[in-house]
Amino acid sequence: MSEGGMLAIDGTRETGQDVRTQNMMAAMSIANIVKSSLGPVGLDKMLVDQVGDVTITNDGATILRLLEVDHPAGKVLCELAALQDQEVGDGTTSVVILAAELLRRGNELVKQKIHPTSIISGYRLALKEAVRYIKKNLTIPLKKMERSNLIMAARTSMNSKLIGPESEFYANMAVDAMINVKTERPDGTIVYPLKAVNIIKAHGRSSKESVRVDGYAINCTRAAQGMPTVVKDAKIALLDFNLSRHKLKLGVQVLVKDPRELEALQQREVDITKEKIQSILRSGANVIMTTKGIDDLCLKYFVEAGAIAVRRCGKDDLRRIAKATGGQLVLTMADSDGGEAFDPEWLGSAKEVCEERVGDGELMYVKGCVKTSAQTIVLRGANEFFLDEVERSLVDVLSTIKRTLETNTLVAGGGAVESALSVHLEDFASTLGSREQLSIVEFAQALLVIPRTLATNAAQDATELVAILRAQHAQGQLENIEEKKYMGLDLVEGIVRNNYTYGVVEPAISKVKSLRFACEAAVTILRIDDMIKLNPSEKPQ
Repeated sequence: MSEGGMLAIDGTRETGQDVRTQNMMAAMSIANIVKSSLGPVGLDKMLVDQVGDVTITNDGATILRLLEVDHPAGKVLCELAALQDQEVGDGTTSVVILAAELLRRGNELVKQKIHPTSIISGYRLALKEAVRYIKKNLTIPLKKMERSNLIMAARTSMNSKLIGPESEFYANMAVDAMINVKTERPDGTIVYPLKAVNIIKAHGRSSKESVRVDGYAINCTRAAQGMPTVVKDAKIALLDFNLSRHKLKLGVQVLVKDPRELEALQQREVDITKEKIQSILRSGANVIMTTKGIDDLCLKYFVEAGAIAVRRCGKDDLRRIAKATGGQLVLTMADSDGGEAFDPEWLGSAKEVCEERVGDGELMYVKGCVKTSAQTIVLRGANEFFLDEVERSLVDVLSTIKRTLETNTLVAGGGAVESALSVHLEDFASTLGSREQLSIVEFAQALLVIPRTLATNAAQDATELVAILRAQHAQGQLENIEEKKYMGLDLVEGIVRNNYTYGVVEPAISKVKSLRFACEAAVTILRIDDMIKLNPSEKPQ
């Protein structure tokens, strides 16, 4: 079977170096798309889809999610960014750039007649040593995670986003929100659930007028104006069915001889509906939220009872409210006897449910939840593009704070970790007498793509800055100088400085996962030496 020739099956086959070069080119082209958006002075991308919807962002995961990539190796990198976003929330651009650089350097080694298996084992050895070195030498020793450290981590994550200039304001808001949703599991572990922080966007006013609300807010209003706007000591019924007038099922025929019987039939329909509503109200519910509709007949009973009813709520919102208030999302009221009943145990509890006007519309707030404290951030801004980008940035920042709180470890940012690892791995490679030595040196060189890209995006002399940075780390490791290991780039002034002192820090897990994911992605693509592409089957006319 010749390279690129026809197979016995209906398709084409490519093997060896051709496939590796193709995969490397696909990975590099994807990395080049996001490369210029890395760092605090990175540029934004404008993406326009088939319908004409515009997205303006510099978030690597969002850019790669919106790209429609056909090449299999390219898809691996897009999935890699999504995985980093899901696991850590930040560092999605750097993980793609690093994976593409590892792949490019691995491909060069293959061209020099080094077997892919040796390269892969070298990369894995380098990764293991890098992770060990980060945990032992590069993490900032903290007895207790102070609020100031969290603010520093949040501001570092925010500096590369659109809301960088207002990082102080948003960092405080995000840190407060994350600390307030602290939850202890039955096994004693403490977690900070990201979903307990709800972000709502409202047009108008300046971004500095965004607020954090102690409670869970949903973008819905009271179903009728006659209902109260505030209910204290709320008992919340969360429903996933229609509250409408009871009607006979389709296909049911009722023969009546007297018009009065028809009136009685209609009255009975009304009574069944009334019994259903009374059953909910008797359980103690004074706030009713449903994912479906509520008709006028049912609204009448709720208004008379002085309860708040909210219709067309999002199912995800109700699930989160159920978790926060200790309630249950009810799918049906049917019991085992064929009747309908509402169990008071299904109700959630909160100190207050109220409707407040924000911008052009109203929001419904659930405050003082009994199970977990929920938080809501109401974002204000001039237009849709701005609000979308602020929301994406804030989700990244909240994830960074969550990971920092849960792992309790920080490292210096601004290329400090990559430069320190590069110097250390080159020394480590020289202690090995095996064939993995070459690939570990290439791994060390590949890590410098991050500080180099940061400097290039900031319109600084990348070659000189990276050389100074490496020299500082080499001196620090040789003479065991503590503060030298935190040396990173100051991209505004174009100098090398101690980034920990200046508050440029990241969660250590972000770097560790980034290295792991980038290495695994590069290894996955390097292993491929054969690509068989089947022709699409022709449909019979």
